[in-house]
Amino acid sequence: MRISFGALKIPTQGTIVLFVGKSRKLGKVGQSIDQKTKGALKRSLKVANFESKLGDKISIFAPWGHTNSTFILVGIGEDKNYNELQAQKLGATIIEALQSSNELSAVILSETHNSSSEDNTLLAANVAFGARMRSYAYEKYKTKRGNTTQKTNINKLTFMLDRPNVARNRFNGLSKIADGVDFARDLVSEPSNIKTPKWMAQQCRKLSRLGVKVEVMGEPQMRKLQMNALLGVGQGSVNESQCVIMRWNGNRNSKKTLGLIGKGVTFDTGGISLKPANGMEEMIWDMGGAGAVIGTMCSIAGRNAKANVVGIVGLVENMPDGNAQRPGDIVKSMSGQTIEVLNTDAEGRLVLADLLWYAQKRFKPSAMIDLATLTGAIMVALGREYAGLYTSKEEFGQKIIAAGKSVNEKLWHMPLDPEYDKQINSPRADMKNIGPRWGGSITAAQFLQRFTNSVDWAHLDIAGVAWSDKNKDLMEKGATAFGVRTLDRLIQDHFELR
Repeated sequence: MRISFGALKIPTQGTIVLFVGKSRKLGKVGQSIDQKTKGALKRSLKVANFESKLGDKISIFAPWGHTNSTFILVGIGEDKNYNELQAQKLGATIIEALQSSNELSAVILSETHNSSSEDNTLLAANVAFGARMRSYAYEKYKTKRGNTTQKTNINKLTFMLDRPNVARNRFNGLSKIADGVDFARDLVSEPSNIKTPKWMAQQCRKLSRLGVKVEVMGEPQMRKLQMNALLGVGQGSVNESQCVIMRWNGNRNSKKTLGLIGKGVTFDTGGISLKPANGMEEMIWDMGGAGAVIGTMCSIAGRNAKANVVGIVGLVENMPDGNAQRPGDIVKSMSGQTIEVLNTDAEGRLVLADLLWYAQKRFKPSAMIDLATLTGAIMVALGREYAGLYTSKEEFGQKIIAAGKSVNEKLWHMPLDPEYDKQINSPRADMKNIGPRWGGSITAAQFLQRFTNSVDWAHLDIAGVAWSDKNKDLMEKGATAFGVRTLDRLIQDHFELR
């Protein structure tokens, strides 16, 4: 979809979107159009009992003087109190309206009653971002055009307002974040017969075009590093495990580096501890944490972030095979700590354990965040609305939660406690990879904490939010790329050069 910005004027034809404020207030151009249509807009608003709530919408077809035009009137609520998130929701509303009416393009008159030019540029940029986010659809493998489940592909949105150049510049930065989100959604949505660890590594290499330094380690290199916890997960697969390191050095005057670590299980059968057949197809998105890290690296490089960030993803396939890891096996991790594997379906923490240690040993980051679709237990606790956040540093955790709140990616602070940590002690090794039935997401986080030393660290369990089975504000159902916008905002607020 092409998004452009131009000077504010009255279009003579096509689909035209107008914003309606509280008490059915139109902007100056909207009022002018209403006069030229002999009051058709205001009459329609009154007859429809239009309440002007955020996202309310009606369509008016071919009013007097505009016989070749369709007007879509969209409510913005309290026009002087709108924020970025509300504006983005407006963009999503516009896309829904256009898709339902099979419109391919529209002109959006980005003005509100009594708003300033500055407000209008912010509004336009964020409405455009919301439209871009909502227009995404993963239809790569649909071969029959006109399929009833396919969405109308909007070709073009044109935003008209005062100071279009300012709005365009603001949107350009947001569009780079959208690029990262869409890249992550593409990766998560890809079927696992294509999405092998090596295929994923090839996708990471594409970031080199943006200036990201990309390294790929295969199994021989990881064996030399003694990454036995990670390698054990993939030993039952014919697809070789990979580790990808992505470095963005946007601030050469700073030694402060943020480490992002992602679980990338490209398909998870559970291994020998085989999952039930029902729902196993959903495990194509068990690499959602890695997808979020890759998407974040794409977004920060695209907008040339003035920060130093290293993204590390462990890409493995967990399969049952004659060579697969067995329950009861003991592996020695890169840290030297030994792990008794009681359940091969608790594999993601084994991958992350070696990655967390590797990140510290090689890059010495000032802070680390890992993201993983780690446990079903977090879904029992928080459902499909919140991700669980665990952290060794309260202040660091609050920064991440605030970043998530600002982009409407919700995080809930979960507890860490020595009493939980005791539950993963093993009589045969330094630790076991699962605890008792209760508090499974917590004991998984406690396991990871044993590989973090004193570095500021946070773990995001995104199992409930990496994929959505229903449409959300800015998202079609499917892959959400949860974490990309949160991490990008965190980097903007706390890691970029000021």
